[in-house]
Amino acid sequence: MEAEGGELYHSKLIGMLEAIWGTGFLSPGGPDEIARLVAGTDFTGANVLDVGCGAGGIDMALVQNHGAAYVCGIDVEDTVLSRARELISAVNLTPRIGCLKVVPGPLPFPPDTFDIVFSKDSIVHIPDKHALMREVFRVLKPGGRFVASDWLIGHDGTPSPEMAEYIASEGLDFGMASGKRYADAMKAAGFTDIEVVSRNEWYKETAKTELARLKGPIGHKAASIVGQEFVDENIGIWGKMLVVLNSGEHCPTHLRARKTLS
Repeated sequence: MEAEGGELYHSKLIGMLEAIWGTGFLSPGGPDEIARLVAGTDFTGANVLDVGCGAGGIDMALVQNHGAAYVCGIDVEDTVLSRARELISAVNLTPRIGCLKVVPGPLPFPPDTFDIVFSKDSIVHIPDKHALMREVFRVLKPGGRFVASDWLIGHDGTPSPEMAEYIASEGLDFGMASGKRYADAMKAAGFTDIEVVSRNEWYKETAKTELARLKGPIGHKAASIVGQEFVDENIGIWGKMLVVLNSGEHCPTHLRARKTLS
């Protein structure tokens, strides 16, 4: 995909992804997948950092559906942050959700700030998983939780030609890592109670439904906004993605861990 104005998640792409996944959502599953991801972690009254908040739908769900007291959403692109602020303001949640633009690198917060660090399919854009996990560990309070999902690769070797073709088609600077590398990064940072749970079976079936919707009414509706050429481009991307989902090389995954009290 060709970015507009230097933004990877430009307005046309945001509109396309929202048409597929729901208003404010730039990754699969909507509120139902958020609920599955946070199951077993109590967000009630929590001060939450959302790394890669995107268009705001996730942060609204964490507050409205899961009781978070405050969510600080961070992202690197103005386009998604502008959309998030628009949606958050429309439901009068500005006092409970903040959207902050950051630059890649260390998290701009002091140690022991957050009860939970959350992320949904965004840290795929951060290549150095060990540095990331050290920063997540640093900003969590003792006893705090890391809860995330991400788009993983099934190994740490050279991607297959099919995987390389899919990644290139996305054009979104993916820095994919395996579940083993994530687990190693979390352990090295000091986390305990580490969980790495594959969501490949769920998403390879879900992605088939998404592709059918793109070829049907959802795609027709989106074409009236973003153009048929852009819809067709995304249909091609979904086709390439299904190949590597079916092979298991593309493996969306839930990640959870805990920072010990001492």
